[in-house]
Amino acid sequence: MDRRQFLTLSSLGLAGAMIPAWGNAIAAEALLDPALDVAMKKSLADTALQAATDSGASYCDARIGRYLRQFVITREDKVQNVVNTESNGIGIRVIADGSWGFAATNDLSVAGIADAARQATAIAKANAKAGTAKVQLAKTPSLGEVSWKTPIRKNAMAVPLKEKADLLLGVNADAMAAGASFVNSMLFLVNEQKYFASTDGSYIDQDVHRIWTPFTVTAIDKASGKFRTRDGLSAAMGMGYEYLDGDAAGQFVLPNGVVAYGQSYDMNADAIAAAKQAQEKLKAPSVKPGKYDLVLDPSHTWLTIHESVGHPTELDRVLGYEANYAGTSFVTLDKVRDRFQYGSEHVNIIADKTQPGSLGAVGYDDEGVKTKQWDLIRDGKLVNLQATRDQVHLLGEDASHGCCYADSWSSVQFQRMPNVSLAAGKTPLSVADMIKDVENGIYIIGDGSFSIDQQRYNAQFGGQLFYEIKDGQITGMLEDVAYQIQTPEFWNSCVGVCDDSDYRMGSSFFDGKGQPSQVSTVSHGSSTARFNGVNVINTARNLG
Repeated sequence: MDRRQFLTLSSLGLAGAMIPAWGNAIAAEALLDPALDVAMKKSLADTALQAATDSGASYCDARIGRYLRQFVITREDKVQNVVNTESNGIGIRVIADGSWGFAATNDLSVAGIADAARQATAIAKANAKAGTAKVQLAKTPSLGEVSWKTPIRKNAMAVPLKEKADLLLGVNADAMAAGASFVNSMLFLVNEQKYFASTDGSYIDQDVHRIWTPFTVTAIDKASGKFRTRDGLSAAMGMGYEYLDGDAAGQFVLPNGVVAYGQSYDMNADAIAAAKQAQEKLKAPSVKPGKYDLVLDPSHTWLTIHESVGHPTELDRVLGYEANYAGTSFVTLDKVRDRFQYGSEHVNIIADKTQPGSLGAVGYDDEGVKTKQWDLIRDGKLVNLQATRDQVHLLGEDASHGCCYADSWSSVQFQRMPNVSLAAGKTPLSVADMIKDVENGIYIIGDGSFSIDQQRYNAQFGGQLFYEIKDGQITGMLEDVAYQIQTPEFWNSCVGVCDDSDYRMGSSFFDGKGQPSQVSTVSHGSSTARFNGVNVINTARNLG
């Protein structure tokens, strides 16, 4: 399920029905005990490596995975659904006769694993008969036995279910008391326990945690039947339950009074603000189409970064190997070589698999490559792309970027987006100072609907909250706003980015790619940024 499908679900009942079936429902407390110790996982992985090598593989990696997920779904004063799932198994990828082969099994016996390894090798040999170019796998150092864990302070899986349900129901009650007509809220938790081993000599044990708490508040004008919604402004994070029960030190107020959030999140305060703002949206005037200077909050900018920079700079899309989920890319290899002017001098885009608290942060990717940070766009010029071990030679590089990922032990790993972020401005600049220089603009907060073409070149983006700016002052709320862009033109219109005191992350929790489809999670950070002369349209429908 891709992010757009998920966010456009019209009811929580439907949301519950569309949750991916990762395994049989189990009791929450059963999720906490480790299924296998490290020594046992190493022994099973060695079985796979040996069987693949004995059957003719020149390379093999094995991923033993235990994937735990919990979903708590509520509406107003009711818990609609609670789902706890567990999935265990091993995925084995090999190179034989210069081609890839992959097989997976949930039979974690020695015989079951050996059979899967031999099957993967047989598939690779069959692929080699139809293939042309042989796999060129970039070298990666032998790491020996290493481990990495998301630096959480409180395992959200271990928090009693009642405490989580009470949190969501309390959020709903606060929103209703503040004037909401309807409210739904959800808590999504993910724990990936992954053990990687390869014939390169690496044995990597990782424990990855993620958390997301989306909600939607709806306000209705009973006289007219008109309604407006406001979604939560939090981001999914690579954190534990401390994200929700911390001291909210990351909370601050934007110039228009909207509460924003950093590394901790007061969900109740956001829901109360959402109820009031949904009512305010009912009375807000519709925007007049035209050219505006846009001031974009990080809670909004993340999605524009994701769609117009993150996906177009995936090397497999550039090469045409990947064309699912909105196609390929307008970027070409010669644009990297020629340092294409992707944006203005204020635009510095960084790929990063190490950023603390982010969804994409891991110690090592699913090819056993140690993760890192690298530049995609520097001073507005395109300088690099995202690549995996078998692609990076096409960029003239000899080391993978460490951005290979599979969403399950049963899925083959392939190139997935790292965290892709707009670097904060180097000159001190607050949001208030940015706004006071805008004569005719719109301040946009939160992500909304979007559309983008098959080359990631032409796009349109909405949002959650829109505020008119006149002569450096926020004059009031607007409605029915969306802006249209051509990717390079838009990023070249960037005239300023606030400093790092305003830096925050947004995120995609269900980013779809591939066929068969896989989902991944990724964060996109930025400070508030200004873009001049952007075309704004009115999205209201006049039904007569």
